[in-house]
Amino acid sequence: MGKSIRLAGTYSLKYDFQDNTRLGSARHTRLRSLLDRYADILWEPGSHKYNVTSFIGELDEILLGAEFSAFTDAMMDTLVAGLRQRGNSNATINRKMAALSKLLRKAYKMGDIRSLPEFKRLKEKAGRIRFLEPEEEVRLFAAISEKSDLYGRFCIFLIDTGARLGEGIGLRWQDIQGERVTFWLTKSGRSRSVPLTERASAAVRACERRRRGPFANIVQAQFRAAWNEAKQEVGLGTEPDVVPHILRHTCASRLVQGGIDIRRVQTWLGHQTLQMTMRYAHLASGDLDICVPILERAARGATK
Repeated sequence: MGKSIRLAGTYSLKYDFQDNTRLGSARHTRLRSLLDRYADILWEPGSHKYNVTSFIGELDEILLGAEFSAFTDAMMDTLVAGLRQRGNSNATINRKMAALSKLLRKAYKMGDIRSLPEFKRLKEKAGRIRFLEPEEEVRLFAAISEKSDLYGRFCIFLIDTGARLGEGIGLRWQDIQGERVTFWLTKSGRSRSVPLTERASAAVRACERRRRGPFANIVQAQFRAAWNEAKQEVGLGTEPDVVPHILRHTCASRLVQGGIDIRRVQTWLGHQTLQMTMRYAHLASGDLDICVPILERAARGATK
């Protein structure tokens, strides 16, 4: 059984669902069905699972909800082409393909599909990391606090801890011991503890104790909507990188600019690899200023 999808007026891609590379009792299924079956097993509750659900839903949409018993390389080409037509960068496509790969590997292991495609990581460009300047933080946080004191406190907590949205929302009162918090629901699956600044500690103490955690009643979609409204109000509406995740970038940038070594920043953020943290290394370039006098002395000696 084959099927063609027209992605644009000028060309179309064709993929074939038939594959005889693995015999078995695999039945025809679709991506949404696999997600419903394995989402709770593969991903813990939180922002990452929310994103994965959105990613797989989009991929299923590009395939027009097609059913399959084997996921082919041609189908992968269809997805990559479709995502590019929607304006996705290589980095974004890689994230969505990583979620798809995890889901399909589980389905293959359980006998739901007969074969797996080859997953090739696309080359990503090293883009500029946007972070908030102090005066931007003041304006944006003031506008958000006018909409909700809780949202304003949440922003302070996120920017001073570097926590992801899901980590902050998933925080429980028992995870706060003195002036230190422990994040258990993390993207990497590894817990980490960080100390609190004075204002982050005050933001937590001001929250209602009746909830399971200081920010447990925040709904991500509603918080993002308030964020986008405030962003427009303070003149940052045209900047696509000014999203809630910028608070995590800002925390990392301030640590590096303040002279904290990259290894400690890696531990603070909970990055699995140092390479992820190295994106902020250029902000510590001021440390190289001590090299100039050495080179100048050498240059003077060479001219004598």
